[in-house]
Amino acid sequence: MYATTVTTAFVAQHYLTVVDEGPESVPHSHRFEVELTFRGPALNEHDYLVDIDDADAALDGLADRYRDALLNDLPEFEGGNPSVERFARVVFERVTDAVTDDTVRELAVTVWEDDDAAATYDAPV
Repeated sequence: MYATTVTTAFVAQHYLTVVDEGPESVPHSHRFEVELTFRGPALNEHDYLVDIDDADAALDGLADRYRDALLNDLPEFEGGNPSVERFARVVFERVTDAVTDDTVRELAVTVWEDDDAAATYDAPV
């Protein structure tokens, strides 16, 4: 199995909606790092798994969308808690719509919240 990983980072804000009063229940910033790992059993005719330019373009779009945003205000987080776990799933759904190489069979999205916490969502594409 081949794997190709690309990353980006940006600062965004959120507040958690399921905790009692405290620092996590008021808007605050994090440095988020998004890591995309594409996996597949074979390379394409150019001997790569995924077009890194396409993956980088998807990351640029993600960074542009979320940089300096309050996640709670975005439609993809409506009706739920903007946890790092949910953020990983949201990114997965956005990336699978944007990067569609036939050689990619699985995608793992890891979202780091600062340097001390991360969540991963992975599934077949």
